[in-house]
Amino acid sequence: MKVAVIYYSLEGNTKKVAMKILDKLNADIYELKEVKSVIPKTGFLKYVWGGKQVVMKEKPDLEELNINIDEYDCIFIGTPVWASTYSPAIRSFLSKYTIKGKKIGIFCSHSGGLGNTIQNIKDDLPGNDFITEIDIVDPLKNDIESNEKIDKWLQTINI
Repeated sequence: MKVAVIYYSLEGNTKKVAMKILDKLNADIYELKEVKSVIPKTGFLKYVWGGKQVVMKEKPDLEELNINIDEYDCIFIGTPVWASTYSPAIRSFLSKYTIKGKKIGIFCSHSGGLGNTIQNIKDDLPGNDFITEIDIVDPLKNDIESNEKIDKWLQTINI
């Protein structure tokens, strides 16, 4: 089974989870990067600009990915939680690629407010088999706790 890990990470929290998945599974990894990011990585304006993009359902331009979705049987999608849902970069990705008939794993990071993130991804990817999901609170701040939670989760995945 061919596996891809596709994620967006502004501050490195979601990237940490993606790297743990990569360590466990024989997967190809793809980081989504905006061509021109207007979101600061720190401070209050991060929430203002990020929230605006989510509310307006904006789709920022992404750097080109060299990926053929059809080659993969299983895709793990990772996102930070912004305004109770997935990031605009993930919205851009989902609007560009047709993903059907795949096994899907969802992972996300947040600071205590998961909202509808996982359900929103599922709603926007009909016709797939959702095999696993996890949300991690502040993976970089809660290193030991998050590592333990991720490791336990990864042990439950059979693909």
